[in-house]
Amino acid sequence: MENDMSRRVVAEFFGTLWLVLGGCGAAVLAAGFPNLGIGFLGVAFAFGLTVLTMAYAVGHISGGHFNPAVTVGLWSAGRCPARYVIPYIVAQVIGAIIAAFILWLIASGKTGWVMGGFASNGYGDLSPGKYSLGSCFIIEIVMTFFFLFVIIGSTSKGAAAGFAGIPIGLALTLIHLISIPVTNTSVNPARSTGPALFAGGEYIGQLWLFWIAPIIGAVVAGLLGRWLHEPVQLVSTTVVEERRVTP
Repeated sequence: MENDMSRRVVAEFFGTLWLVLGGCGAAVLAAGFPNLGIGFLGVAFAFGLTVLTMAYAVGHISGGHFNPAVTVGLWSAGRCPARYVIPYIVAQVIGAIIAAFILWLIASGKTGWVMGGFASNGYGDLSPGKYSLGSCFIIEIVMTFFFLFVIIGSTSKGAAAGFAGIPIGLALTLIHLISIPVTNTSVNPARSTGPALFAGGEYIGQLWLFWIAPIIGAVVAGLLGRWLHEPVQLVSTTVVEERRVTP
């Protein structure tokens, strides 16, 4: 049992590290690169591809959450045993912080580089489009709700087995296409925490929103999913075991 938990935690650590390094790395290093910049469309796909690739790489080990809101949402849906919640979240946050550190080491090696927001999330003056606190709070709840709605539905009994990583990755891409201008897209408290710790100042002060709003959206989706779909245990974004969870 202890060895199984260790494997799960390591999988969540590396999965989250890759998500933050790939997604935020695309934003910091490639989005605005002269002439060849990938723009926010490329950043959106980068985030989706990180989840898609890691869902198949380690999803069968830990469930492929890579996101504290996903872990809490799946727990509320009866898809994640309570004993996994805290270890998963700790591993996810540590993975995100280390990813941000790696990204800082790379980015700071460029002559004349200015950190700026460092792909952090924000509202008000720190919102890319200067959206209000209320707008940012609402979009983070709604986007996270639908992310969990897709995750739960695509891994439920009757869904195409083994293909859940594809709609989940595409859902995250779509979410970024919608919400990058509003909050720079979080829907993931760990993803928000890593870059904010390096950007510092007001970005750290605004982290509360990017923990509370995604978790609210995830829990609502989880409770709805518990009623909407037959109860099954989610141990992977690609593999579903058809049995009830014992918390």
